[in-house]
Amino acid sequence: MIKVNYFARLRELTGKSNETLEKDNITVQDLLDWAEETYPGFGKDTIHVAVNEEYALKEDVIQSGDICAFIPPVSGG
Repeated sequence: MIKVNYFARLRELTGKSNETLEKDNITVQDLLDWAEETYPGFGKDTIHVAVNEEYALKEDVIQSGDICAFIPPVSGG
């Protein structure tokens, strides 16, 4: 199982701040694909993913027990 956290507009889109998924040994890209399929409009091409508080590459593998965070683009000024 992996835990995923949602921030900013993703929290509003999903209606939750986090959830636990019955998945393991999947790539970050697989997780992004799942999120886009589950929550249309997720924006998988612009979202960054952190695994255990470190930015991850799309080919990195997520293991059972990992904590992932979806990080939407940030703008400021």
